[in-house]
Formats: sequence, C-alpha cells, structure tokens
Amino acid sequence: MCYGAKKSGRKQANLARVDELVANSIVLGCDTETARQYGEVKNQLRLKGCPLPENDVWIAALALQHQLVLVTRDAHFQEVENLQTVSW
Repeated sequence: MCYGAKKSGRKQANLARVDELVANSIVLGCDTETARQYGEVKNQLRLKGCPLPENDVWIAALALQHQLVLVTRDAHFQEVENLQTVSW
C-alpha cells in the first residue's frame, strides 16, 4: 500500500490514508512461527508445481499461523493447503 501511495499523484494524502488504516488496525508481525509456516507453504507449492508470488506466500503463512480467513480476489491462494479463503 505504501508503494501504491508513493507512486500516486496524491502521495501525501494517500500515505496519510495508509497511516490512518494502520492506526485503526491490528498489524501482525512475522516471527519464527511465521517463518516455519512460510517454509511449509513454499515447499508444498514447490511440490505441486504451483509457485505463488513471494509476498503472497508470507500472507498465506500469517493467515495459517493465526487461523484467519483470507479475503482476496486472487484465486491462486486456493493452491495453499488448509488456507481458508473468501472471494472478494
């Protein structure tokens, strides 16, 4: 989101919107368990021959770690085993 704000025509306004969103949200950090989940997801996808963009593997790992439902428009998340998704 910060990248999108920085490349936009309204850089400062959009960065302020990102800051507001973050201030009103719970932000999950990556830790050792996230890294373990990442390794498991990445390896499962490798074995299936279904690579995902790197950032999406981290997103899937965090969702799995915290047993969260991932709301997404990206159908490729369906390739991640045990990841609950809702199409948006």
